[in-house]
Amino acid sequence: MIRPLSRRTVLSTLAAVPAALALAACSDSGEEANAADAKPAAPAQPAASTATDTAAPATPAAAAPESAGNVDMAQLLKPGALPEKSLGKDDAKVTIVEYASMTCPHCAHFAETTYPELKTKYIDTGKVRYILREFPFDPRAEAGFMLARCSGDNYFAMVDVLFKQQDSWVAVENVKDSLLQISKLAGFTQETFNACLTDQKLLDDVRAVQKRGADEFKVDSTPTFFINGKTYKGALSIAEMSAIIDPML
Repeated sequence: MIRPLSRRTVLSTLAAVPAALALAACSDSGEEANAADAKPAAPAQPAASTATDTAAPATPAAAAPESAGNVDMAQLLKPGALPEKSLGKDDAKVTIVEYASMTCPHCAHFAETTYPELKTKYIDTGKVRYILREFPFDPRAEAGFMLARCSGDNYFAMVDVLFKQQDSWVAVENVKDSLLQISKLAGFTQETFNACLTDQKLLDDVRAVQKRGADEFKVDSTPTFFINGKTYKGALSIAEMSAIIDPML
């Protein structure tokens, strides 16, 4: 079980968290993630690219990875501490729930290399409903998710920017200033930035989402995906995603 972090506000603890911890925290070996014990879920090897680049490239064939288990979809989709952040049709044939950490490099890898095509091919076409849930391993990851939540309708845009610029804020000493500069591009002021990161209820709710994932659905590494109830761990490629999704359509 993941040990709760201190109730001190995220803003006051950011500087105290070594960057190395955040970079390593893609898995949890027991009670809490740490740099020495973390064993990140390795991303899948990218599929070989096609010889030509067209508007609708054929997806390279890939075998579907083996599921790590199953969960009850009705339980998985019950409301939690925070409103769901989702994209796609509510009645899509396939539902994907991803548990991610903002400081996890494998989550950023998935977000940059697989998610864009997943969105174009499956989410935007109404075939897949995609839900992102918070599973932070450290105060920096908590801060990233809190800022995304405070962005309102720009939640996914903020998540995207934070993943793309992960090296510019996760691996630096003055993480508060780095996050503030990124947040200003999303319309935050110094005041709204501070208010967001000192919102104790929001912090408690983010931690509740993580705790539920760990306790009820045995999430212990990021990214973890639940695709129509089947569990998959690691940064899946679009070819692997397609191999899982297509038979369900």
